[in-house]
Amino acid sequence: MRLRSTLGAWGPALLLAWACSAHAAPQVPDPQAWAQLTPEQQAQRREALQRELDAATPAERQAFRARLRQRLETLSPAERKALVGQTRERWQSLSPEERQDLAEQRRARIQAMTPQERRQLLEQRRDMLSRLSPEERAALREKLPTR
Repeated sequence: MRLRSTLGAWGPALLLAWACSAHAAPQVPDPQAWAQLTPEQQAQRREALQRELDAATPAERQAFRARLRQRLETLSPAERKALVGQTRERWQSLSPEERQDLAEQRRARIQAMTPQERRQLLEQRRDMLSRLSPEERAALREKLPTR
């Protein structure tokens, strides 16, 4: 009887503490809805996502990236092409300072990753590149700046 009353008194508090401590990886945004956001809205949402990912565990961050990749892979080629075009237009409309800012933010995020996370990211990119056709890889190489 005593155990039951103790659990009854502490049960809700323990449940609340467990719920607050349990982190879930952030939800993956819908690519089409994301493309409709203004650059300012995208920046705000990106910062919020980054804060959530910073608070997440490495496994949760990996799960988020996997779900994001899966969502992008489920798009039709025409939808992907349209998103790429919209993204390119937005990038071209940014000032050089804004582009530099975004590049520095990306660099900082990668430097903040653990070595294991960086290796996984590299493997994921290599896997993605291996799925491209030779023509797509050649087109991508042409767009990349020379080192």
